[in-house]
Amino acid sequence: MQETCIWIHSKSDQTGLYLTLLFLFPPFPMLWIKSLHIIAVISWMAAILYMPRLFVYHSMSEDRESRERFKVMERKLMRGIMTPAMIATLVFGLWLWLGYNFKGGWLHAKLALVVLLMAFHMWCAATIKKLARDEIPHGHVFYRWMNELPAVAMIIIVILVVVKPF
Repeated sequence: MQETCIWIHSKSDQTGLYLTLLFLFPPFPMLWIKSLHIIAVISWMAAILYMPRLFVYHSMSEDRESRERFKVMERKLMRGIMTPAMIATLVFGLWLWLGYNFKGGWLHAKLALVVLLMAFHMWCAATIKKLARDEIPHGHVFYRWMNELPAVAMIIIVILVVVKPF
């Protein structure tokens, strides 16, 4: 395995600086960070794909008891899984990008899609607040279509990361 670390040139004690940076960003733990990033991404995507499905069922529900159940499910999914998974995804992703010097056009395209997924995440949060006030801003067909957007982004991101076409 090739040694990977950030190298900063310094006139004083280059060896100490090199060892410090090697300790902070060693090559072997990069695989652990990458693994944690993938786990966080899987968790975030599972939640972000399921949330619009909850919106479909919520918008179709006709009785108060069902609507209240969906409000709890949506809130718990957002607060307990979706947001923590997004934060972990961003933390480990930034660590990989800045700590191990990932670069390339594929990365710029991936980051643009991640920003769009974050915007989708925020849209979900706003929708949860509206549904909590018993406002149903859209019908179930709209939410079914919205369910497809993160899936398309995920497919493109996986292709960009694995194939690195540019």
